[in-house]
Amino acid sequence: MASAEDAGGPARSQTEAKSKKKRRLEYPPAPQPLPVPVIDNHAHLDFRDGQVQVSVAQHLDTAEALGVAGAVLVGYDVASSEFSVAAAQSEPRAKAAVALHPNDAPRLNEQGQYDAAFARIAELTTQPEVVAVGETGLDYFRTGDWGRDFQRRSFYDHIALAEQRGLALQIHDREAHNDVVSVLKDTPELPRSVVFHCFSGDAELARICNANGWYMSFAGTVTFKNSAGLREALAVADPQLILAETDSPFLTPHPYRGQPNAPYLIPQTMRLMAEVRGAELGQFCQQIMFNTHQAYGHWV
Repeated sequence: MASAEDAGGPARSQTEAKSKKKRRLEYPPAPQPLPVPVIDNHAHLDFRDGQVQVSVAQHLDTAEALGVAGAVLVGYDVASSEFSVAAAQSEPRAKAAVALHPNDAPRLNEQGQYDAAFARIAELTTQPEVVAVGETGLDYFRTGDWGRDFQRRSFYDHIALAEQRGLALQIHDREAHNDVVSVLKDTPELPRSVVFHCFSGDAELARICNANGWYMSFAGTVTFKNSAGLREALAVADPQLILAETDSPFLTPHPYRGQPNAPYLIPQTMRLMAEVRGAELGQFCQQIMFNTHQAYGHWV
């Protein structure tokens, strides 16, 4: 299994996806600490980014000093899932989520490798440090019609695995809201916690999540100037179903969009979220921490 300190994960592109301009590779300055600790429930610390290599322990040391008590490290293939489990085994502030990403599942199937890869993911879920299966789901932005049927098959596989193991489910939903909801409603027995990672829906989807008890995890995208719809969704979300994440090293909150992201920047997003909710920051942090423990269990 990969070491928690391995630098062998993928490197984030140094150019902006749309503009192709060079990104700024300096980590943003530290925000003001939170008055009450929270947990980053979705981070990819195997990715390499920025001008300096930062270990999992260093990431979490910096985050803890700013009121971010821990993180769920999330896998998207076998290697990253193994990394996340190894990191959680050596770092008590971390837990792990393991899965095959919906964009990768159809390609693995075409290569005849899906069954073996999924079997390894299933094996990893027996480790006590694993609290969730994810990220899994549907992505209609990067995968066209050719792969969507197998994406659904893989999604069903991961849902069943999470339910069998008594784990939470972390959903990747990109431009596939209706079909994600359809799959969930079509499943007789859902996992104990269903989390829409990096929630990207509107107020209507938030109301559907409210009605079904599904968690909505908001990332730095909620701070972007063009994300009025996300803020409307946050405003109507059931307060007991709101979570916070970085999706680091991606989705760095405004005004540092495009720079490296890490768990220590959760306070930047939390302050905007509390403002949208009209909530006092300390009380809002308490609610987020309570929700995170409800979704995944206690560890910090």
